[in-house]
Amino acid sequence: MKPRISVLTLGVDNLEASLKFYRDGLGLPTEGIIGREFEHGAGAFFELQSGLKLAIFERANIAHDAGVPQSARGPTELTIGHNLAGEAEVDAVMAEAIKAGARLVKPAQDTFWGGYAGYFADPDDHLWEILYNPAFLPQD
Repeated sequence: MKPRISVLTLGVDNLEASLKFYRDGLGLPTEGIIGREFEHGAGAFFELQSGLKLAIFERANIAHDAGVPQSARGPTELTIGHNLAGEAEVDAVMAEAIKAGARLVKPAQDTFWGGYAGYFADPDDHLWEILYNPAFLPQD
């Protein structure tokens, strides 16, 4: 296996609401919902850096596709980190997410490891860590 991830898919309860959150609230580029013509196939893809895509699909459809029972939400199973170049950027993205409908989980603050970070939860309780880690500065 090569050390590469090309798609990160989130299971959501309401595809339209999640599309609105990520596209309209956070400004992530997308063509919108595709695959409606397929049973269990509707989803949306958002373009991220370096060819990485964030996808959203309804939880029931992911369970169907994988052949597993649908499980309850588990916000501590995974966090998504968005690293920025400074504390002011962290504060701005946190404010943007809250305005878009995210739930503030932990306000941005100094961390024990020398950075600055906070958490919000999207409408489906996925945790996003918005951070400034001086050891991993973004390239753009």
